[in-house]
Amino acid sequence: RLQRSQPATAASGRVRTAQAHSLEPEWGGSLARAMAMRQTPLTCSGHTRPVVDLAFSGITPYGYFLISACKDGKPMLRQGDTGDWIGTFLGHKGAVWGATLNKDASKGATGAADFSAKVWDAVTGDELISLAHKHIVKSVDFTQDSNHLLTGGQDKLLRIYDLNKTDAEPLEIGGHTSAIKKACWCNGDKQILSAADDKTIRLWDRESMTEVKSINFGTSVSSMEYIPKGEMLILTHGKTIAFYNALSLELIKSFDAPASINSASLHPEKDCFVAGGDDFKLYKFDYNTGEDLESYKGHFGPIHCVRFSPDGELYASGSEDGTLRLWQTTVGKTYGLWKCVLPEELSSENSDSIYGTPPEAKA
Repeated sequence: RLQRSQPATAASGRVRTAQAHSLEPEWGGSLARAMAMRQTPLTCSGHTRPVVDLAFSGITPYGYFLISACKDGKPMLRQGDTGDWIGTFLGHKGAVWGATLNKDASKGATGAADFSAKVWDAVTGDELISLAHKHIVKSVDFTQDSNHLLTGGQDKLLRIYDLNKTDAEPLEIGGHTSAIKKACWCNGDKQILSAADDKTIRLWDRESMTEVKSINFGTSVSSMEYIPKGEMLILTHGKTIAFYNALSLELIKSFDAPASINSASLHPEKDCFVAGGDDFKLYKFDYNTGEDLESYKGHFGPIHCVRFSPDGELYASGSEDGTLRLWQTTVGKTYGLWKCVLPEELSSENSDSIYGTPPEAKA
């Protein structure tokens, strides 16, 4: 596969640092082993304003990839398991609110405040298509075959674009009474799910372009994640994290978090889920019991988005502080750039180090 490139705003190739490859805290003893299990997130810098959306590709022969949307107007592509920067997509003239990759990471799509959605060649970084809208675009999603793109935004309309017929007018679906925050394909691309500021979640039929069912909430839904395997939907509103059947919109279970939550994501094995919000923390909960398994404060601003990687080994978070961070699902496991060396004995001269803050790796 060709190394992915970017327009000439930054040096080509992958950017790595020595620090990112030396995650070997030399701790020993029972206390040190306990302390060593604390998270060491990989920090992905490069954005200059808040990161508001992120998405992983599927697993490809070359690994998996991560795209981020930022208010700086410059979506970035990274290697998913390490956070290594690959390239920056240049072309938008406003904040980018939504970003996604297709399954094999050959194409990316973004929606922005410049009243456009764009489709990119994710291998070369080239802009392939620019789709004009009448207002800010907040959400973009490919069909499984990458032939159609679903968009939603401030003008309250869902649009379906045939990417093989770029001159054709999109199909439009109306019904929401406020801005659409998130929209995605479901049920094998036969239906569409959308969340809007009108405090509703709606299920639509693609063929008839009509509403099938809707749910009303007391507050706006802050995030929505669709899980094809098992047809599940994860919603957050206020301090609540709720799980629904995506096709019937029937509630499966819900949990309350310690703070207002902006985003949540379910592990591929459905044994745990993570969430982040206004208190700068990442929370990890047991899906079956709701028990708070872990919480980490690594960001310096509210967390806007969080997603598990396709293999479930890590989760990524994007924040008001302008960074992405990658967190291990199983702390202490050797994976990606994480490698922990625990000697049998800890010399007295460096024993004080176990009480310090765990290091951060820059990617």
